[in-house]
Amino acid sequence: MHEADILVLGGGPAGGAVAIGLRRLGYSVTVIGEPRPFDALEGISDRVIQGMQGAGFQQALATLAPPSPRQVTWNGETNSANTERLLPRQAFDRALLQDLAAQGVTVMQGRIQRCQSDAEGHRVEVRLTDGEPQSCRANFLVEARGRAAPAAGTHRVRGTQTVSLLQYWQGPAAEPRTAVQSFADGWAWLAMRADGRRYLQLTVDVASTDLPPKRELSDWCRARLEQLEQARPFMADAEPTGEVYARTSTPVLCADVVGDNWIRVGDAAMAVDPLSGNGIFQALSSALQAPAVVHTLIQHPERAALAKAFHEARIEGLFYRFARIGRDFYAQDTQWPERPFWQARRQWPDARPMHEEVTPDQVSTALRPVVEDGLITEARVVVTPDQPLGIWHLNGLPLAPLLEAVRAEPETAPAEVLARTLGKEKGTLLEQWMRQQGWLAR
Repeated sequence: MHEADILVLGGGPAGGAVAIGLRRLGYSVTVIGEPRPFDALEGISDRVIQGMQGAGFQQALATLAPPSPRQVTWNGETNSANTERLLPRQAFDRALLQDLAAQGVTVMQGRIQRCQSDAEGHRVEVRLTDGEPQSCRANFLVEARGRAAPAAGTHRVRGTQTVSLLQYWQGPAAEPRTAVQSFADGWAWLAMRADGRRYLQLTVDVASTDLPPKRELSDWCRARLEQLEQARPFMADAEPTGEVYARTSTPVLCADVVGDNWIRVGDAAMAVDPLSGNGIFQALSSALQAPAVVHTLIQHPERAALAKAFHEARIEGLFYRFARIGRDFYAQDTQWPERPFWQARRQWPDARPMHEEVTPDQVSTALRPVVEDGLITEARVVVTPDQPLGIWHLNGLPLAPLLEAVRAEPETAPAEVLARTLGKEKGTLLEQWMRQQGWLAR
């Protein structure tokens, strides 16, 4: 029996970030996972790299290719202003497991056979990659197996059902590049590696797309790709290799994401449409503050309700934020307003604007859970329509007390009130910032 303080199920970016964070807090952490079984490729942006650097993914970052050109045809217009960095997931996953081991996390490569949990702890049965069985036990469990995480009996909010169809093609060596193109029944993502390996993916609506039997799926995808201008350079002098992989890409939010001795992170907690944000960025966004939640649940059970509320609100807030980004991007394409794919996605999840104009009467201060010294505690924050979870600090300055001080003296210039605490220069700068945010009347 292998024992640890905390078991993390899943060795991807979300599970890895939580494992490293908890190890830095002094816990014995064991990660159970294995690299992806197929050779997936992802495109990532610089903001993802910053997140991975902060999480401690040094060896994993070394698997990244240099920036490559990215061409997008959307709403009938083509733009080639951006670049994208291609990330081979198998190599990345292997390097990430090495990063974990280098930082003191115990790594077990294998497949989870069974997981039994109760109020006393968790027992997990694993089939290691060498075929040997292994039993593991821990007091706390982190579920980070992505969309594959079991969710029986868990209520989930689901967006419009979407499937992504990926097929590998092989052609001659070429300059790496990626492309995106919308079409009547969905959109395509296309990638080419220097070795001539191509990744051609179609994302379509499940309900309105009449997919053929599996044996005919390759021809079905080829016929649609041949109609796309952006796909032609990727198909030139190349042929498909292997079968088509069908993967769900439906947005999903789990209603239950944390308990007294367990927590869900990454895609296991909420998975968004791949169009609305990079998958790794989303996974890290939901995971980087999870160690503070776990630390609080273990060390301060009297704060359990506060820690759970923090994680639940953060996961839900991130989910709807990414969902609205995707909705607005779909709404930019007006070529096929009546087609089911576009009609459904330009209206989900709601009609609430991504960014709302803030006026002083909408701004308040309130007690909210925050992260302080690796724990969840409670502090006064500034709450706005754009920041419902609250803003606590700006460059180290607690904002709620300063805003309350300004409001307590409505006849005095805000800069004068702020200067008493911050000095004249900082007081003037903060007043200008507050006005720009809509906290003070212009």
